[in-house]
Amino acid sequence: MTIQSTAVRLGVAAIAACAFTATTLPAAAQSAGTRSSANAKADQAGKSSKADERMMKDIAQANIAEIETGKLAQEKASNGEVKKFAQTMVDDHTKALTELQDIASKKGVQLPTETDTKHKASATALKALNGDSFDKRYMSTVGVSDHKKTHEMLQKVERSANDPDLKAYAAKTLPVVHGHLTTAQQIAGAKAK
Repeated sequence: MTIQSTAVRLGVAAIAACAFTATTLPAAAQSAGTRSSANAKADQAGKSSKADERMMKDIAQANIAEIETGKLAQEKASNGEVKKFAQTMVDDHTKALTELQDIASKKGVQLPTETDTKHKASATALKALNGDSFDKRYMSTVGVSDHKKTHEMLQKVERSANDPDLKAYAAKTLPVVHGHLTTAQQIAGAKAK
């Protein structure tokens, strides 16, 4: 075997190797890209982003706060309309919390079981009041102020959440919260007179 024939054979082998690499690397890269895309879609279907998890937790805390203060208002309110509103808060927010818990469990999100410190402080302040003072404070803070914040939060979730189930939840819950806000404003306005 001559040096020239060896060089030709090595050249042919090198060309074959380049041709093999040129055809298999893009296919391998494409296959890896397909797997990454499939994993991302699976993650979207089964798990939520950190931002969506945070939104779920914030909504859960708002629901828990409404339930707890609603129960308190059923005990302490002196006005029949306020007691009726409080019962609606317990019923509607318990239902909303249950629906959110179902969504969260499917996504592997652990929701809080109690309110945050801000809502706890509000509930503590309410516990110290009685009669008409309680009614006015409950309707102005829990009824009006908290429902404004919750309404804004749900609008943000509907606009910016990535999770389609969370978006649908926000869209479904918004009209209920808007109704609560409207009723609370009417009761608070009547109490102020």
